[in-house]
Amino acid sequence: MALERGKLSDVVVVSAASTVGIITVASSKKVYVKSVIIHASTNTSGTAQVYFVPNGGSVGVANRIFDVDVNAGETVLIEPSYPLVLDTTGDALFVGAGTSTMNVIITGDKEA
Repeated sequence: MALERGKLSDVVVVSAASTVGIITVASSKKVYVKSVIIHASTNTSGTAQVYFVPNGGSVGVANRIFDVDVNAGETVLIEPSYPLVLDTTGDALFVGAGTSTMNVIITGDKEA
């Protein structure tokens, strides 16, 4: 199994009060999420949520895995002790923003 290492996304802007799908598994190629970096890009503190949504599912409390406070102008690093593994075509990672716009980047590996 060959892996493509590094970033899984470019910087994605998640506007306040919205949720954006950032990673989706294609062709049963496993994705290993090592970290989620979230920056409050405005002068307002807010919250950010990370959702692990299985194929055919939808964003909701049942699949929220992180809910973090992000102070204005600061960055939060979410780094699980073991990578999150998305392994079924259609599995996805979403990030939501509360009352402040957030910049997000996802790092990890994916099968080549």
